[in-house]
Amino acid sequence: MSQYYNSQRTRGLYNANIGSGDPFKLSRSKIDLFLECARCFYYDRRLGVGRPPGFPFALNSAVDHLLKLEFDIHRANGTQHPLIEKYGVDARPIPHENLDQWRHNFTGVQYLHEPTNLLIFGAIDDLWQNSKGEYIVVDYKATAKDGDITELNQGWHIGYKRQMEIYQWLLRKNGHTVSSTGYFVYCNGKTDRKAFDGKLEFDVTLIPYTGNDSWIEKTILKIHECLNQDNIPLANPNCDYCAYVGALASKEERDVDVG
Repeated sequence: MSQYYNSQRTRGLYNANIGSGDPFKLSRSKIDLFLECARCFYYDRRLGVGRPPGFPFALNSAVDHLLKLEFDIHRANGTQHPLIEKYGVDARPIPHENLDQWRHNFTGVQYLHEPTNLLIFGAIDDLWQNSKGEYIVVDYKATAKDGDITELNQGWHIGYKRQMEIYQWLLRKNGHTVSSTGYFVYCNGKTDRKAFDGKLEFDVTLIPYTGNDSWIEKTILKIHECLNQDNIPLANPNCDYCAYVGALASKEERDVDVG
């Protein structure tokens, strides 16, 4: 059992001693983890100690699935979705032979960054195209908040923006012409109803975002440098996970001194 456990913990981890071996897969979410806290990233990708997993957002997944089915109807018919018409956007859902692969969580849109031998990938939610032939990256979001959601103005929305930019970068690296403006289809659950009545209704808004992927190349180089160092990086002082671990260590030291 122990041998099996150890093989599971080391599988998929970065080995700095391999050199120019097979490419190391690095997901969009792991890039975001590095930007949140280099120490947590190093523990995860080098040492096999990931952050405790959160609870799965089953309702969000259901919304994603239904939105894809809904937009796919218009993709097959070559028509605009009513939401696109409502906001006057020059776009329509577009078919592509690789769309199923690009949407799959474990394949997504991929690009081998040759200087680092890192295989960067990320799964998009939807792909539209405008009259100029530019691809438009679309991401679905679902939540339940008071008030209308018309812009991404909260501090934690930076993760959404980076997500969009990585998808745009990946498609460009695959030789596609991509609009810098992507869209978030934002579904906000209504909480002002008198009763549940076995259904949850949503206000759906379309939020544009103009991305800038200039940060990605230098970040990949920093990630590669981080993965190849033997010293564990310093913690981000704003990282709640590292603060928790540090508090536990301090508590144990105090308990030893008292004992």
